[in-house]
Amino acid sequence: MKTEKMYFEIISNIRDGVYFVDADRRLTFWNKAAEDITGYTAEEMIGKRCQDSRLQHIDAEGRSICALGCPLYAALDDGQQRRHDVFIRHKDGHRIPIRVDIIPMMEDDDTSGAIEIFTPNSPNIYEDDLIEKLSNSATRDRLTGLPNRRSIESYMEYRFSEMKRFDTKFCVIFMDIDNFRAFNNTYGHDLGDEVLITVAKSIIHTIRRSDLFGRWGGEEFIGIFAIKDDADAVLMAEKILR
Repeated sequence: MKTEKMYFEIISNIRDGVYFVDADRRLTFWNKAAEDITGYTAEEMIGKRCQDSRLQHIDAEGRSICALGCPLYAALDDGQQRRHDVFIRHKDGHRIPIRVDIIPMMEDDDTSGAIEIFTPNSPNIYEDDLIEKLSNSATRDRLTGLPNRRSIESYMEYRFSEMKRFDTKFCVIFMDIDNFRAFNNTYGHDLGDEVLITVAKSIIHTIRRSDLFGRWGGEEFIGIFAIKDDADAVLMAEKILR
């Protein structure tokens, strides 16, 4: 196999997302991992300029990277490598935390383009206090302050992506309050709301910072927890019950 073809095969099939841009920041290559991470195919991306690609890079404060000063443009300008932790928008709409490495490509002492290598970041960067900033609409339950259904679905998409790429395990625990409707009818909705708030506070203090616990709807809650083996899921459920 010729060296150039071998390199192309490696880049096309590695687990990190890789794309190339020319000096005009127009995408010329988009590998299979980039498709898997973002949901966009090579056919949808190649030929587009970076700023028109719909990935919508933003920082941890929810600010547009393009508006602040594009690191890809800066790398093309000064020929220096860069690394950033940012968020991109998946084709389905949810945000994905990624780590980006930008490497300028030099030809005859001039910058002819750049390579961007990106990989999903640690779940720890997907903090609860960032979710509101990264969404176009409110993503917390107004009563309990917990992540709402929209947040839970977005975070679950992210964990499935992590599981697929890195074989990391997680469990989903669904819970509700028994006979809650009868309680509401008997004692009133104000007291029912107090019960929901108390349950939420009690459980949120038992989980780790890297986990997520939110309100699914009504008296229903969902927790998403990182685990090492199946037995950990049972232990986590029993911990919540206590």
